[in-house]
Amino acid sequence: MRDSQSPNRIDVYLEIGKKKTFAGAIDWPGWCRSARDEGSALQALVDYGPRYARVLRGTPLEFRVPVDPSAFAVVERLEGDATTDFGAPGKAPSSDAKPVDTAELRRFQMLLEACWAAFDAAVRAAGGRQLRRGPRGGGRELAQIVRHLLDADGGYLAALGWKLDKGSDPGKMMATRRQAILNALALAISGGIAERGPRGGVRWTPRYFVRRVAWHALDHAWEIEDRILPG
Repeated sequence: MRDSQSPNRIDVYLEIGKKKTFAGAIDWPGWCRSARDEGSALQALVDYGPRYARVLRGTPLEFRVPVDPSAFAVVERLEGDATTDFGAPGKAPSSDAKPVDTAELRRFQMLLEACWAAFDAAVRAAGGRQLRRGPRGGGRELAQIVRHLLDADGGYLAALGWKLDKGSDPGKMMATRRQAILNALALAISGGIAERGPRGGVRWTPRYFVRRVAWHALDHAWEIEDRILPG
């Protein structure tokens, strides 16, 4: 149920786990942040609004940066699980079941390409630099983050119902896998990929597929940006 009916509000959903809560913008895949509770998650979404706007700079997409959480209308609350508490948004809002038309397909393609460009820019900026470690010395090195993103995208493609490519060169694989994502998205939207697998398993919808791919690329792009040590 909507917390507000104002047409100027930004629709968001909340995925509420025991330890973490995610707030995600329904119409803006990739703009999704987590915190310890609902209020903090919504504030985190506000705080990352300017960064998301920078990602979309240079695209024809018109994104309005909110001033505070009052800009949001919470349209759905989802019960999280272990994936939520681990640190990934693992639930699809009900609106992700809606079909996607040609105009939306192009919009999703632009969003994905903008998120990938942001990730690539972060990787370039971190080249030859040290990344800040966590309080216990944790945190992936740059090459490990790139490999992790590739592996995750492979899993996302499989969840949509796309047969994975194979390869070992991360540079070549990145371009190949991104093209596979765009191809798989177009095929799924046109009905070329069944909603269920050969054993009856439910596959991801195209909208949720875009939501996860975009979120993961930006989550790690921003992680890299925040972890680059001066010098």
